[in-house]
Amino acid sequence: MVRTLRAELGTEHGTVQRVATQLGYGVESVRQWVKQAEIDDGHAPGITTAEARRIRELEQENRELRRANEILKRAASFFGSVPD
Repeated sequence: MVRTLRAELGTEHGTVQRVATQLGYGVESVRQWVKQAEIDDGHAPGITTAEARRIRELEQENRELRRANEILKRAASFFGSVPD
């Protein structure tokens, strides 16, 4: 929808507002979609959708590894303090 909006109608002179109203979406939502599409297509600087998804995945993996590391540290401390 966003690419069609840009290609056929453009984003000048209130087009985003008109299209948002016609489709029942918020103006700022459509404006953000257009902005993100421009970034994804390489027409504007910024983080692409794919890059943002990869960053979220890496952050999740990092949290899981930190949690696992903490569990291993606690287990090592527990088993290291048990008398023989």
